[in-house]
Amino acid sequence: MIESDLPAGAARAAGRVGVSPGVWPAVWPYRRVFAHRCGGQLAPENTLAGLVVARRYGCGVEFDAMLSAERTPFLIHDETLERTTDGRGEVAATSDVQLAALDAGRWFSDDFAGEPLPSLRAALLRCAEWAIDVNVEIKPALGQDDATARVVAETVLQHWRSDRPPLLSSFSERAIEVARAVAPSLPRGLLVERVPPDWQAHCERLGVVALHVESSALDEATARAVRGAGLWLVVYTENDPGRAARLFDWGVDCVITDRPDLIP
Repeated sequence: MIESDLPAGAARAAGRVGVSPGVWPAVWPYRRVFAHRCGGQLAPENTLAGLVVARRYGCGVEFDAMLSAERTPFLIHDETLERTTDGRGEVAATSDVQLAALDAGRWFSDDFAGEPLPSLRAALLRCAEWAIDVNVEIKPALGQDDATARVVAETVLQHWRSDRPPLLSSFSERAIEVARAVAPSLPRGLLVERVPPDWQAHCERLGVVALHVESSALDEATARAVRGAGLWLVVYTENDPGRAARLFDWGVDCVITDRPDLIP
């Protein structure tokens, strides 16, 4: 896909992200600590309140983006609303107006009562304003891999306002393929629980620049092999400072954590 083939508005936006298609620096360009789901254990997940935490500790943020019934990306992890909001039902069957009216903070603490569920656009604008590095996890509801990847990639292209573009990641290989087609200028990472034996072939086929691995499943030899292949290596979700220090010693580029106050 060439730039003129991008969706309406995306071609104009593609030049703003500061990265040529398929070309990324060998050295990790972001902060080495990212707060899990915006604020980790220090704020309600996937909210703008979490971004305040990230700004306070000088870390980046990882958050999830899922589509509403109107195919607007909102920050939320689960396909249903009950765990992290006062709503009920499926995210994919809920309108934008209904999602924006939910309380996404009281479940965490009364101190955050009334905290709204933010759109991806709102989160991106705030992160760019505060110079917060971003990892957007494309989180499709069942059967929505293509649509979610397409809209998330388009939204990043249209609304990001900083030189260092967000890193897109997903467990869904199909979502990564679609994001690559829509936004080749954005770096992408493959999420896995454990590093599969054919990890290098997977990464090459998908054109990703990063491999994201569950922290406890990673060993030193694998970490060094991934880094030796020229891929960025990200681990999630590590909350122990000692273990994090060892991971950095192994060559890990980034630790996603629930405790950005503990991981230096």
